[in-house]
Amino acid sequence: MNSYLLAYAGGILGAVLMDITETFAARAGLRSGVSVALVGRWALGLLHGQWAHADIARSPARPGEVRMGWAFHFLVGGGGVALVYAAWLEAAGWMLPAHRLWGGVVFGALTSLLPWLLLLPAFGWGWFGRQGPAGSNPLLASTVSHLPYGLGVGAVMALGAGL
Repeated sequence: MNSYLLAYAGGILGAVLMDITETFAARAGLRSGVSVALVGRWALGLLHGQWAHADIARSPARPGEVRMGWAFHFLVGGGGVALVYAAWLEAAGWMLPAHRLWGGVVFGALTSLLPWLLLLPAFGWGWFGRQGPAGSNPLLASTVSHLPYGLGVGAVMALGAGL
């Protein structure tokens, strides 16, 4: 099967694993402050030319932001980002299933850079989410949730390679 299709499917599975992890982390008191509604608000803002917010939580709600948040999370953040992993595997020549699995975990850790350096600053929360909502720890929470994302991507890629 095409490695890009596998990566995309793995990214969607990884996004599901990320959501499950975030749910358990939140119950344990580790919260990022990011919600699907805020992701949708940001994505809808992008469609209207607004890249960044002073504080996205204080920006007006947009119609359909929750639906857009889920769509963006799974289709772009999950599947779309995982296409980078397929390209990385191809460039590195990693063909063994074990390389794909454990490389996926490393990839997941590296994808923590996306919220730290892109999403959270665009939300108005500064680099690494330093100015995020009170009681949140976006730096640690995003790292914890991105590891199972990478595991999902890597597992599907490894299974597709014949693990």
